[in-house]
Amino acid sequence: MSLEILFIVAPVFLLIGIGYLVARFGLLSPEVGEALGQFVYVIAIPVLLFKTLSTVDLGGETPWALWATYFGGVFINWTIAALMIRKVFHRDARACAIAGISSSFANTVMVGLPLVSAVYGDEGMTALLLILSIHLPVMTVLIAVIMERAAQSDGVGEGSSLQQTLKSVLKSLATNPIVIGLLAAVVWRLFGLPVTGILKDVLERIAGTALPVALLSLGMSMVAYGIRGNLIPGILLSSLKVAVMPALVFCLGAFVFNLPPLWTSVATLTAACPTGVNAYIFANKYGTGHAMSSNSITLTTLFAVLTTGMWGSFLHMWSG
Repeated sequence: MSLEILFIVAPVFLLIGIGYLVARFGLLSPEVGEALGQFVYVIAIPVLLFKTLSTVDLGGETPWALWATYFGGVFINWTIAALMIRKVFHRDARACAIAGISSSFANTVMVGLPLVSAVYGDEGMTALLLILSIHLPVMTVLIAVIMERAAQSDGVGEGSSLQQTLKSVLKSLATNPIVIGLLAAVVWRLFGLPVTGILKDVLERIAGTALPVALLSLGMSMVAYGIRGNLIPGILLSSLKVAVMPALVFCLGAFVFNLPPLWTSVATLTAACPTGVNAYIFANKYGTGHAMSSNSITLTTLFAVLTTGMWGSFLHMWSG
């Protein structure tokens, strides 16, 4: 592993570790951690996304191949995970859906943003922001539809029609702070409005808090997850998330869609990020797969300390 890449990646996970220790030893209360998480999610990250996306230069590139690369990896990895849980562990359809989420829903905001920013700087942020611009809407719609179909398949509740499910999801997305920040940036760009003067100064001050506070709050939230039962499925799903999914994304970007090397690298490193907490949220909502999702979140975060550095080193050598 390149020491240079290791030194770049290490501070990201050290901040997560500091947040974990602060919460574990009670230096700050759980309520403070929740408040920090709310600040990041509702204010800091949307401002960062707005500030960056409203002024970013795409360099004439179109995002379609990038989206196909990343979400192609998501789809393949999700399918592998769901089949594994069904065929090997004989779980029901809802648990298979949670397995798909746990192995494919990367923490693109809390970990992806600071990680890509540290390794690839502002140039890399362009590709990540393009992924982020549709990541939450696409994944939320996909998860909601699959989980509703899975609930019907398992005979749990009456389930909702596709129209009802989509209406509920779109209503939720319309009030999501990250989606609002992204849409505001798109509108700002369409009207060609500048980001200068006092507005720029205020946005930069708020955005500057987003990444370190996001990592600290994520570390504090990790205390609530931990390792639970059914460890073997969690280990297998975690391995899919941090090893197989980035490999899939890399192959699609480098050999199928022929993305620019920087975009392939950013998409791959984003895919290597640990599982997002959304996996546990959906497990709670549908009353299944709690251990799988919790173990995946915890284990992938632990694994990612090394695996993101390894992927970063590999991508650095590949792009040469």
